[in-house]
Amino acid sequence: MLTKEEVIQLLGSVKDPFLHRTLEETDGIKNVTIKEDKKHVSVKVGISKTNTGEQMQMQQEIVGILKKNGANTVGLRFEQLPEEIIKKYQPAVEKEKEASLMGGNGNTKFIAVASGKGGVGKSTVTVNLAVSLMRLGKKVGIIDADIYGFSVPDMMGIEKRPVVRGKKIIPVERFGVKVISMGFFVEDNSPIIWRGPMLGKMLNSFFTEVEWGDLDYLLLDLPPGTGDIAMDVHELLPTCKEVIVTTPHPTAAFVAARAGQMALKTDHEILGVVENMSYFVSKKTGEKEHVFGQGGGEKLSDVLQTKVLGQLQLQQPYMEEDEFAPGVYQEDHPNGKEYHKIAAKVIAKMEE
Repeated sequence: MLTKEEVIQLLGSVKDPFLHRTLEETDGIKNVTIKEDKKHVSVKVGISKTNTGEQMQMQQEIVGILKKNGANTVGLRFEQLPEEIIKKYQPAVEKEKEASLMGGNGNTKFIAVASGKGGVGKSTVTVNLAVSLMRLGKKVGIIDADIYGFSVPDMMGIEKRPVVRGKKIIPVERFGVKVISMGFFVEDNSPIIWRGPMLGKMLNSFFTEVEWGDLDYLLLDLPPGTGDIAMDVHELLPTCKEVIVTTPHPTAAFVAARAGQMALKTDHEILGVVENMSYFVSKKTGEKEHVFGQGGGEKLSDVLQTKVLGQLQLQQPYMEEDEFAPGVYQEDHPNGKEYHKIAAKVIAKMEE
C-alpha cells in the first residue's frame, strides 16, 4: 500500500492548470490520509481556481496516478491556494499569455472558417485560402480546430509530425503555411472521445504552446455547427473574424445561417460567404451545370448582411506525380484563380 510520503512524491509533479506550476512548487498538497485496510487514499489539494473544468481534468489525473500505484479508492477535496502563492506566480502566467498569440499585442489577425453542417468543403476552403494568402506574400498558419473531424494534414499531403523544442511545439510547414492539428497527436486514425473541457484545453494549447513565430494571419478550421469549440474560439479570440462556407443548396445555406448568427451575436465580424461546389463545367458542352441547385450563397449573404466572396466549381486539383496534396489547388487551376481573388478580398477587408 502507498505511504503518505509516496503519495506526496507521486503528486508533486502534477501542475496547477492555471498557474502552470507543480503542486510541489505551490505547496498544493495540503493533507494526505491513508486507510491501509481499505487501500483508500484521501488528499486535500490547493489550486488557484476551484470548481472549473480544469479542476475536473486535474481530479481525473490525480485519481489515475494513485490507482495506478496501488490505491483502490481515492477521495479528493479542493481548496483555493492562499493569495500570496497565486500572486507569486500570476505575473509569470500573464507574461506568457502576453507573449502568446492570445495576448493581443502581436500583429497576427485571426480568421475562423465556419459552416453550419459538415461536408460542404469548409476544410478545403481553409487550406486553399491559407495557401492563397501565402501566395500573396502573407505569413500564414492554420489551426485545425475541427478536433473530431481533423482533415487538414491529409488535404495538404503532410506526412511529418511536429517536434518539441524546449517547452514549445514547432508546427509543421507545408506550401509555406504552418499547420497544427489534432491529427498529429492521434495514432492510426483513432476516434477522439473527449468532453468539452478537455477539447477547450487542447485548443488553448494550440495557441499558447505552439511556436508560431511572426504570422500575418492565423486561420482556424472550426468544427461544423455551434458547439463547444466554436464557443471557445468566440471566447478566446474576441477580435477573430469569420468566413462562412456553404453550398448552393438552400438547405445548406439555411443551416449555415446559424453559424453566421452565432458569430454576429458574439460580435465577430463576418468577412463574407464562400459558396463551394457552385457548379460543374461539362467537358462535352462547356456549359455550367448547377448540380446542387442555385442561390444558396446569395441567400445566406443576404441573411447575414454580407457579400459572397467567391463561387468555386466542382473540380479536383491537377494531378502531380512529384507532389501529393489532394486538397490544394494549383495557382493556374480555375479554382486556384478563384481562391486568389477570394484571398485578395479577405486581405482588403482585414486591412481596411
